[in-house]
Amino acid sequence: MSMDSQPSPISSQLAPDHITRAQSDLLRWYAAEQRDLPWRRTSDPYAILVSEIMLQQTQVDRVLPKYQQFLSAFPTLADLAVAPTADVINVWVPLGYNMRAVRLQAIAQQVMAQYDGRIPDTIEGLLSLKGIGRYTAGAIACFAYHKQVATVDTNIRRVLHRIFIGVEQPETALNDAAMLALAEQVLPPGEAYNWNQALMDMGATICTSNNPRCMACPLQEPCKAYQEMSQHSLFPSGVVLRQMRKVAEKKTSYQSQPFTSTNRYFRGRIVDLLRSLPAGECITLTLLGPKIKPEYSDADQPWLQRLVSGLAKDGLVDYTEDRVRLP
Repeated sequence: MSMDSQPSPISSQLAPDHITRAQSDLLRWYAAEQRDLPWRRTSDPYAILVSEIMLQQTQVDRVLPKYQQFLSAFPTLADLAVAPTADVINVWVPLGYNMRAVRLQAIAQQVMAQYDGRIPDTIEGLLSLKGIGRYTAGAIACFAYHKQVATVDTNIRRVLHRIFIGVEQPETALNDAAMLALAEQVLPPGEAYNWNQALMDMGATICTSNNPRCMACPLQEPCKAYQEMSQHSLFPSGVVLRQMRKVAEKKTSYQSQPFTSTNRYFRGRIVDLLRSLPAGECITLTLLGPKIKPEYSDADQPWLQRLVSGLAKDGLVDYTEDRVRLP
């Protein structure tokens, strides 16, 4: 068990035969149904690092073409480390969350400077890289170096919770350390790679957040959530799940702010506009404002300054003397 995890009362109550049945059923399903993804055809730590950063908050079908394009533009960690940041951002677009591209390049630069160009192969070494969290560290250790380690992303958390604990409820929610402890407890010996990939495939294709395909799931027998929902007359499972999860979700009485009114939207517009300028060309904030926001007025200048300053702090733009450009 890793140092950053602690046993949870729930995980300590799991029956060994429950764990064994779930392991067997899921691994058998994965052997027949696994998705064919390019990052599963390599053990190159750099390629796997690129895929993991791209897959953060982005669906697989959007990542697939960009993954190949990015590796063609920057085939090695060294190539990425020395590339102009503006080029890195240009290749990254339109995946969104452009800060990920800057962070990825910073990781490459740190590995070149501190690890002689070799991405660490331990959880501790990977966590020493700025911007690498426990999930990404575990994914690289497992998928690139085939270490027997557990790791927990959103899909894995959901699937493990439903199989071994039940439908998500406030009283059964596990914190990150307890969930990692559970993931480590149910990790099948010698099968970390297949098990972690299987959990992600299950979460992405069958055990989805709001509309799980429970009737097509190979884990009906060991799944505690399925057993809970089977006690209700309501089916399909998505209907039951939404009913049972209502108390677990924070509801608001107002509509969410439209994305086109958010700062993230305008940050993206700024970067896109700068990409359209000739290389190295600057633009003043006075000219920039109306180009990204048609109703821009002088009263918006402090807001625009904060946006640009934030982009500069994140390394996405250069901002000096009221002029901004790509780095």
